[in-house]
Amino acid sequence: MKRSHIIALVIIAVAIAALVGSLSDSSSYADLTEAFAKPGKEFHVVGTLDRSQPIVYEPSVNASLTRFSMVDLHGKKCKVNLAMAKPQDLERSERLVLIGEAAANGEFHAKDMLLKCPSKYNEENKVTAGL
Repeated sequence: MKRSHIIALVIIAVAIAALVGSLSDSSSYADLTEAFAKPGKEFHVVGTLDRSQPIVYEPSVNASLTRFSMVDLHGKKCKVNLAMAKPQDLERSERLVLIGEAAANGEFHAKDMLLKCPSKYNEENKVTAGL
């Protein structure tokens, strides 16, 4: 076998190993029940902000910690520790996608969060529809 064929086979084997490794390590979407059933494993949890509970962000104490409560799509509530500064439109968000893991103490430790905020186009449609 030629040397170039051996190198090509090694590169293909490494690529396949990297692909298999990334698939087994990737997180998945879940609800809070599933996330708390497997503490320590990373999940994407979809829910809404629990507006009946306060949002606690004290930059003078810890600028990288925001605490709030969320409700998943099945109605289960939990406290969230978000390891980042409070997002600007957190109160206005329609949906949250938390990326993190459940802790044994019943809290969800999120390292990142995606927000779905109301669109200005939706607001314009409401105004237009009312006329």
